[in-house]
Amino acid sequence: PGSEGPVAEDDDDVESIAEAIGYPLLVKAAFGGGGKGMRVVDEPGELRAAIRQAASEAGKAFGDGTVFLERYLARPRHVEIQIMADKHGNVVHYGERECSVQRRHQKLVEETPCTVLTEELRQKMGESACSLARKVGYVGAGTVEFLYSKNEFYFLEMNTRLQVEHPVTEMVTGRDLVREQLRVAAGEELGYTQADIEFRGHAIEVRINAEDPSSGFLPSTGTIQKLRLPTGPWVRVDAALYRGMEVGLAYDPMLAKIIVWGADRE
Repeated sequence: PGSEGPVAEDDDDVESIAEAIGYPLLVKAAFGGGGKGMRVVDEPGELRAAIRQAASEAGKAFGDGTVFLERYLARPRHVEIQIMADKHGNVVHYGERECSVQRRHQKLVEETPCTVLTEELRQKMGESACSLARKVGYVGAGTVEFLYSKNEFYFLEMNTRLQVEHPVTEMVTGRDLVREQLRVAAGEELGYTQADIEFRGHAIEVRINAEDPSSGFLPSTGTIQKLRLPTGPWVRVDAALYRGMEVGLAYDPMLAKIIVWGADRE
């Protein structure tokens, strides 16, 4: 549950909107993510200050300070559905990814399948994601993100791109999502249906970030002095690293991804 549209610190009815949604709630940037422009509000007295702070942060990060309100779920799971839609009305999903292990609202560990979903719920979430894509006439690769809590799931947002964690989906489905995205962009039909997509085994991805553990894992800069990348069966490393590389402030602190596959989660 959330506000029907944007809210501002000086809105006369902002308290009644918040009351209708229910506390605790989240003030959230409309034009970006990654944990920026977000504030948790536990009680009415904190609301207007949180809106002001979130809007200011969003304006600096995304060039637009628009924020909205939504219910805050204290301990949800972050479960998302990977979809692909072509220009001929075909939409399929490639199952779900669980991305609940996060730090400062940034994902750290992503895996598929999610260990708590029933087959019925998995099917329902997949159908919901595909339905959303059809209704907006979406074309390309995309991810519909949900918050899952107590056998209920809520729409969070849609990422209209290929995501960092797409390799775990590729590992269990055998589908090259980059290739599929290029085919769709070229106007080709997908050429297969939902029933043709099979899921095998379990995959986990870990993001490798330039961080300083002694400073609360804050992003860190410097020169890469030593580097040894893991290899072996069912190990994939996505990176652009080399010894002597200077890690600066210009980019996201993520430097590499390690993706592994196994017949099961154990």
